[in-house]
Amino acid sequence: MLRDAMSLVGFVAAVVVGTFLLNQFVFRSYNVVGQSMENTLHSGDRLIVNRLPVTMAHFVGEHYVPKRGQIIIFKNPKYKVGDKDEYVVKRTIAFEGERVIVKDGKITVCETNGNCFNPDDDFDGEPKEYTSGEADVIVPAGEIFVSGDNREGSYSWDSRNGLGTIPLGLIVGPAAVRIYPFSDWRAF
Repeated sequence: MLRDAMSLVGFVAAVVVGTFLLNQFVFRSYNVVGQSMENTLHSGDRLIVNRLPVTMAHFVGEHYVPKRGQIIIFKNPKYKVGDKDEYVVKRTIAFEGERVIVKDGKITVCETNGNCFNPDDDFDGEPKEYTSGEADVIVPAGEIFVSGDNREGSYSWDSRNGLGTIPLGLIVGPAAVRIYPFSDWRAF
């Protein structure tokens, strides 16, 4: 009987340690709260975030750098204990050294080589067309510029209007799959 009890304790310990390791280094699950990513994501959607790219980058002593247009989850750089938004989901818009101009309802990104473009042209029409506000920002080293897809009014608190640019070290990982609602399952 003692042997069975010890086997059960060992099994439970292995499950707890395995779950911790998977959650820490392989994937995590998050709920979307709010309207900032509509029409791509909606409040109540459940996402699986792929931690492997971040884990591999850290393994070689680097920061993970997402692709332009990729939807990522990151720790809120302005989070204070007790706030509701410890983790935030947004779309990657620009990288260090690039200039981001928000004017006349559009976002323009100017690369360091002088090439300027509207990043929304490459996002399959997911962000809403109009972008409110005005900004002119050069993304600092080691950071990225992010924005929600619902950029009208105050629906998305992002790099345009108070959140600021995001340090690469705060990125949890890219959204991999929307698993809920089941009828809207989607890989990113």
